[in-house]
Amino acid sequence: KPNAAFFIRARGIDKVTPKICKELQLFRLRQINNATFIKLNKATKMRIAERYITYGNPTLKSVRYLIKKRGFDKHRKSCIPSTDNFVYQCKLGTGYPYKMQCVVDLAYQIYTSGLTFRKGNNFLWPFKLNTPSDGWRKKTTTSSAVQVGAISKKKVKIKFLIMKFACTDE
Repeated sequence: KPNAAFFIRARGIDKVTPKICKELQLFRLRQINNATFIKLNKATKMRIAERYITYGNPTLKSVRYLIKKRGFDKHRKSCIPSTDNFVYQCKLGTGYPYKMQCVVDLAYQIYTSGLTFRKGNNFLWPFKLNTPSDGWRKKTTTSSAVQVGAISKKKVKIKFLIMKFACTDE
């Protein structure tokens, strides 16, 4: 059972309390359409900012696809596209518990919320996704795969959202 969720910020901060703004900053969701992986546990304060995010449990394939397509690595305070495995070997391949040699290893650690989830997730910049072509829809009575992208308190099938956001070119 995966313990990691993929959070996408769906709303702006107009007329928002400072407490909610702070929680969104702690989740590294500073702008609309920013996204990040969060390890789910009892201490996760997603209930506070739930109206401003869309979240769900991604599949391993969608995590790998997203890192390859939209991922940027932190290297010397700059953004480097997640295409070169040499950066992973230098930054994450050292030390016993880490040993992440490539994008596939990083995706697996994020998907399973392994021992190196925190180090691997902090190595990635928050994802900057495109706006869906039909925009964000308001919450309705049904929240299903047909209503993809709905701002909802329920979990959505996030793999469809990942494909929808990451596949559109800028």
